[in-house]
Parts: sequence; C-alpha cells; structure tokens
Amino acid sequence: MNSIVIARVSTEEQKEAGNSLPAQIARIEKYCQNKRFIIIKRFSFDESAYKDQRSDFDSILEFILNQKEKIAVCFDKVDRLSRNVFDKRISMLYEKALKDEVELHFVSDGQVINSQLSAVEKFNFSISLGLAKYYSDAISDNVKRAIEQKLRKGEFPGKAHYGYKNIGLPDGKKDIIVDEFASQIVNKTYELYATSGFSMDLLRQKINTDYGLMWSKGFLDKVLKDHFYYGIMVWKGRMYKHKYQPIISKSLFDQVQQIKSGFNKKRFKYAGKPYIYRGLLRCGHCGLSMTPEKHKGHVYYHCTQYNGKHGAKWLSEEEITRQLGSVFQSIRLDEHTVQKITEALRSVHENKIAFRTKQYDELTKEHELYAQRKEKLYLDRLDGRITEDVYDKFFQSFQDKIIELDARLALLQEAEDNYYITATYILELAKRAYELFIRSEVEERRQLLKLVLSNLRVEGKSVRYDAIKPFDTLLSYAHSQPVLPRQDSNLQPSS
Repeated sequence: MNSIVIARVSTEEQKEAGNSLPAQIARIEKYCQNKRFIIIKRFSFDESAYKDQRSDFDSILEFILNQKEKIAVCFDKVDRLSRNVFDKRISMLYEKALKDEVELHFVSDGQVINSQLSAVEKFNFSISLGLAKYYSDAISDNVKRAIEQKLRKGEFPGKAHYGYKNIGLPDGKKDIIVDEFASQIVNKTYELYATSGFSMDLLRQKINTDYGLMWSKGFLDKVLKDHFYYGIMVWKGRMYKHKYQPIISKSLFDQVQQIKSGFNKKRFKYAGKPYIYRGLLRCGHCGLSMTPEKHKGHVYYHCTQYNGKHGAKWLSEEEITRQLGSVFQSIRLDEHTVQKITEALRSVHENKIAFRTKQYDELTKEHELYAQRKEKLYLDRLDGRITEDVYDKFFQSFQDKIIELDARLALLQEAEDNYYITATYILELAKRAYELFIRSEVEERRQLLKLVLSNLRVEGKSVRYDAIKPFDTLLSYAHSQPVLPRQDSNLQPSS
C-alpha cells in the first residue's frame, strides 16, 4: 500500500526531546518499512494543531483527497494529527477511514483507524483525541496563570516597548531595562510635542535630523500614546502598574494627549513651516489667529480680516521679537532681590513638608487597602468562591483605583521635586530670561513664551499680553522700581 509520512511540531513543542521533526520521520519511516508500505510523499511542518486556521495541513489534506487509490496516512501520535476534537478535518479523515478510502496509522500510539475499527478502538481513539486537547488546554491554562502572575508582579510578559530592551539574566531568566539611547529619544519626543510647536510631520523631520531615525507617522503616534513610558502596561485591554523605570512623568503624558486630541482641530495654513509665533498670536480686534507670511526673506504676521475689514496692520517677526524681548528684560532680578525671595521660600518650607507628609500617608494607606483587596480577590478565585466574571469585574475596579492612587502619589512626589526645581528654575530664569529668549531655538522660544505669557494679541502695531504667575509678580515688581531699564512703548500688559 502506498503511504504518506506526516510530521508536525508546534511552536511550544520544538524543544521537546524526542519529538523533533527528524525523530518523528525516522520512527514513521521505520514503521512503514516494517509494514512494507511504499512512501510516496513526506510532509514535515511547524504549525499549531489547536487553532482553526491550519493552512499547511489543509494543503496536505487536499493532497490526500486527490489520491485515486487507498493510502495509509501515517503520524507519530494522535496529537500530531490534531489537538482539537472539534476540528472538521478530523471528522473528514475519520469518515474516509471508516469507508475504507484511507487508513490512519499512529505509530507511537499503536493505533490504526480503518473500516475494521471495533467499538473499543473507536473509544480509545476518542480518548486519545480528548487527552490531546486536554494537554493543550492545560498548557494554555498554565501560560495564562504564568502571565497573570507576571502581571501581578509588575512584569511585562511581551517584547520590550521602544525605549526599553529585553536582557538575559545569569540565572537564565529574562528582564526588561531602560535603553539609555532610545529612552532619551522618547523623552525628547514627548517634550517637543508638548510645546505645541510641532505637527506630526514636523516632529518626524526633527527626529530624523537629530537622531537619523525615519519614523513613520503611525509609529510616532504609537509612541506618543504609550502608557508604558510613565509606568503603566496594558495587556489585553487591562492596565497594570509595571516595575520598570518610567521614562516620562504622567503629567507630561497627559499634556501630550490633550494636545493630540485638539491639534487636528486647529487648521493652520502654514502648519508645515516652523514660524516662531505661529498659533500664539491673535488679532486683538477680531480674535482670529495672526497668519505668518514670508516676503523678501522676512516673515510678517497679519490678520486675514475674514470677519470684516478693520484696518489690521502687518507686523514683522523681528519687531514682535523686539517687543517680547523687552518683557524678558523686565523680569531680570538683581542678586539682592534673589536673596530675599530665597529667604521667603525657606520660611514656607516647613509647613509644606508637614502637609505633604500627611497627604502621602493617607494615599499610601488607601493604596495598601486596595492592594490587599486585590490579593484576597485572587485567592477567592483560586478557591472557587467567586466566578471568573465576578473576579474580572472587581479586579478591574480595584486595579483602576490602584492606578489612580499610584498616579496621585507620583504627582505628589513630582510636585515635591518640582517645588525645588521650579523655585530654582524661576530664579535662574529671572536672571537669564532675555538671553534665553533671544538665543533659543524655535521650539524652546515658544515654550519659554508659553511659560511666562498668555493671551498674546496684536492691537495696531503693539503686542499685548497677560503674564502668568509668578512672572506677573516679577513684572509688577520691575515696573514698580524707581529706576527701570528702557521699555518699549508699544509693548503693554493687559489693563
């Protein structure tokens, strides 16, 4: 009788001793030789027998169905045929065997399925299929439990996200650490986008220029929406806190999401060109955005007067920079004033520490409470005291609460850190504001403007503004001094 040899491994089983493709083929060939079968075709492939989609096996099945004579289809074991008792391919081959059109031989199991099959042999075959499915189900359950345990420990069970990298440990285990170079790119990408000075295309160009990376718009969008960077991993729609070092803060992530959600609503005619004040200036008369245009090497801003003519003037970028530069000249502080501010900050420090400690203790206590509830919920599920649906419902609510508390604790710590950083930064900025404004790149200058001023608008040929705290105090202080540096008469704060 003619025969075909079929050897199969699944991805999970490739490393199993004695179950490799060559080992299976050798056993089947020896069996066919003893049976005096003539081997007309050999098939060996790597494919799961548990899934419905089995393209490799379907091509083999087509070959079997096209044979005009009865053949012996030889496998090493029943589980090499299938691990799914509901697979329609199994019933098809089984029916053909009972009709004496084929014979199914399972070498290592010692089973033969043909038209002479007894009731006991039919039962044994069904048991073999059931055991094969049980084995796959058990593997699947073990994998799910292992993944669930990793997630509970804050370990990510998949490939490291961009900005991180997978490493092997001396004990053979795997871990994820921050990729020093890629993480800097991620952090810079978020910081640049948070300035609102970059469209996706401009940001891709900036990344390419600075780092030589040709990111697609889709990949950049994925990076800018990845919760992993501030400490949260998402697995099958659920959010878990991970144990790895965050690359950005939650507040920076939220800021970027807010800008992303509103960026497409703002349609700038020149959105692709890096004009310094694009989107920052409005007409003081009608409220429309000032439009930048380039003429003879110089950039001018003007109102389109779309809602009606009102005699709007054109203002050069150089003139706007000169007027705004005088604001930053005004907030410069002398050393004596800096010392007085420093002493005032010290006096506030003690009360701030007591308030922060109380908040931290309350949040930590609540965090521990929900962590204990989640642990008890897990044990209740293992012991069968609750159903999986109930577990899923309460697990997600507890997890969401823990994530919320983690975010509040992180913000509290960030506020603590930023208290000192910001105080130092403001004092340093007050001494070097004008120099920073004049010499900064476009995106840094835009960021500096949004840090100090808001509601920038043009009335005639004058730029008006609202100062943001605490810079409004610094500007008021500067204007209250008996001797002031020369101020531009056109630039005025709001009345």
